[in-house]
Amino acid sequence: MIKLGVDVHWREHVVVRQIDGTSPQPAQRFAPEAFVAWVAKQAQQADVVHCCYEAGPFGFVLHRRLVGLGVKSLVVRPRNWDEYGKKVKTDRRDALALVSCLDRYVAGNTEALTSIRVPTENEERARSVSRQREQLLEHRKRLAAQGLSCARYYGHDLPDEWWRAKKFELLQAELPEFLVGLLASVQRIALLVHAELEAHSAEVESAQTQELPTGLGALTAQILDREIGDWGRFKNRRQVASYTGLVPSEHSSGERRQRGAITKHGNPRVRHILIEASWRLQQFQPGYRPLKSRQGALDTAKRKGDKPARKKLCVALARQFIVDWWRIRTGRTTPAKLGLQMSWPAAYVLRGKAPQPVVAPLAVPQPAAA
Repeated sequence: MIKLGVDVHWREHVVVRQIDGTSPQPAQRFAPEAFVAWVAKQAQQADVVHCCYEAGPFGFVLHRRLVGLGVKSLVVRPRNWDEYGKKVKTDRRDALALVSCLDRYVAGNTEALTSIRVPTENEERARSVSRQREQLLEHRKRLAAQGLSCARYYGHDLPDEWWRAKKFELLQAELPEFLVGLLASVQRIALLVHAELEAHSAEVESAQTQELPTGLGALTAQILDREIGDWGRFKNRRQVASYTGLVPSEHSSGERRQRGAITKHGNPRVRHILIEASWRLQQFQPGYRPLKSRQGALDTAKRKGDKPARKKLCVALARQFIVDWWRIRTGRTTPAKLGLQMSWPAAYVLRGKAPQPVVAPLAVPQPAAA
């Protein structure tokens, strides 16, 4: 048995090899293509080859190539491998730590590494479209802030979305000519980014074919589907909630039990969009059962102006909703049982598209759970 811990970089890969139960060998450096050829030789010589590397900016291309060679590859969650705080970080040390944890993982200690679910190529491409849309949105916000900063530097203010054609045309008559010239270049770029953003949003929304709860929206539902990938990957509600990072942290010892703020571990995109959806649920889904059970506390917090309490209740509602949505998407329950009012996404109505029949959930239905 050969185990490989790899510290991956664009121009070179640093790998530490361990054969059976012997001590890890000194680190070796390879160019990417040379590394793949070397691993192919290892696969021919050994009964089984295990390999792991950290998820990063290079996606899962290497993982798929290794699997094609017959290697049992793991993509693991990045972490700080300096467990003892020595403040010494090198590629060699990281590769050595990876192979040491891989040795324990293969021996049965599944807590030694946190493996990442590798999406299919179609899932990865669909997810990239929605993520690029998010990047365009952030870019448009930066451009708007850049123009506002420039105007305020010279003692002028700008309205919201000042870069839109009609608003900018009105501003030209109010602002000095030199300032209009400075803003014009930013405004042209903002319009281009906005056009691309609208195109990406339309592409994502058009992929939605299922009926949705009122207030959820085709864009939100598609982002959730693309980030999750396969709803059947979760075995229970605890795994669903943990993936969102909306579960409370805990610091307990002995007889003391202390819970704190949410962990914020997991997928931040899913977490952010769920918080937005929970506020919309309060407006459009008064019959939703988890909301009805919290409505009294929400009304009390609103009446007292207790914003922290409202936020906590909103987080709890978001956590419960993603669990319920997982149950719906995997056939464990129906929207009617949860008190959700279903309607066609408004985006389709605006585009004049007729609703189509509701399709079955993508995942294979599981046995009913309590």
